Amino acid sequence: MIQLQNIKKVFRTEEVETWALREVNLEVKAGEFVAVMGPSGCGKSTLLNILGLLDNPTEGTYLLDGHDVSTLRENDRTDLRKGVIGFVFQSFNLIDELNVYENIELPLLYMGTPAKERRQRIEAVMDRMAISHRRKHFPCQLSGGQQQRVAIARAVLSNPKIILADEPTGNLDSKNGQEVMNLLGELHREGTTIVMVTHSQHDASFADRIVKLYDGEVVDQVEL
Repeated sequence: MIQLQNIKKVFRTEEVETWALREVNLEVKAGEFVAVMGPSGCGKSTLLNILGLLDNPTEGTYLLDGHDVSTLRENDRTDLRKGVIGFVFQSFNLIDELNVYENIELPLLYMGTPAKERRQRIEAVMDRMAISHRRKHFPCQLSGGQQQRVAIARAVLSNPKIILADEPTGNLDSKNGQEVMNLLGELHREGTTIVMVTHSQHDASFADRIVKLYDGEVVDQVEL
C-alpha cells in the first residue's frame, strides 16, 4: 500500500539548511499497523506529513497503492486525501465553535455527501465511539478522552484506507489512553492500515511492527 523509496526532506531558509529526513526507505502493507518511534526531532512528524500528503518530499519516490504521489500539487494532494486518509492528532484538532455532531460531519460536508447519508453515518459512528449522548456538546465541555473519540469518529467516518495517528494518547491519562488504543486496535483488526507516531512503548505494543527513526533515518525495524 505504502512504499517510500529514498525519501529526503530538507527545510531551507536563506542561511540554514535542515535535513529532516535522509534516505528513508519504508514499506507498509495493506492492513498493517506500524508504530514509528524515535527521539524528539528525529523526523517522525515530517514523515507522517509526507505519508498524509500534507507535504511533498524534497527527493525520492512515494508510491501510494502503486501510484507515484511524490510531486503532486497541493490541490491534487487534498483531493486524494479525501476518503483515503484519516488523521488522529495529539491535540484533537476539533473546532471549538462546532458541537460533537458538527465536528464529525465536516469530512462528509467537504465530500458533498447527501444529508440523509450524512445523518446515518454520523449516528452509526457516534454509537460505535460511545459519544451519542454528547452530540450537542462543544469540545470545551468534553474530557480529553471524549475529545479524542470525536477525533477518531471524524477520522473513520469516510472509511479511509489509512489512518495516520500522531501521539494519539499524548494528552490523555492512562485510562483514556488505553480506551483510545483499544479503538485503534479494533480498527486494525477490521483491516484498516494504521501508521502511528508515538513515544509510548505501551502504545507501540499494539502494532505489528516498530520502525525506529534517528536523525531522519530508519535505523531499525522490529516485528512484534
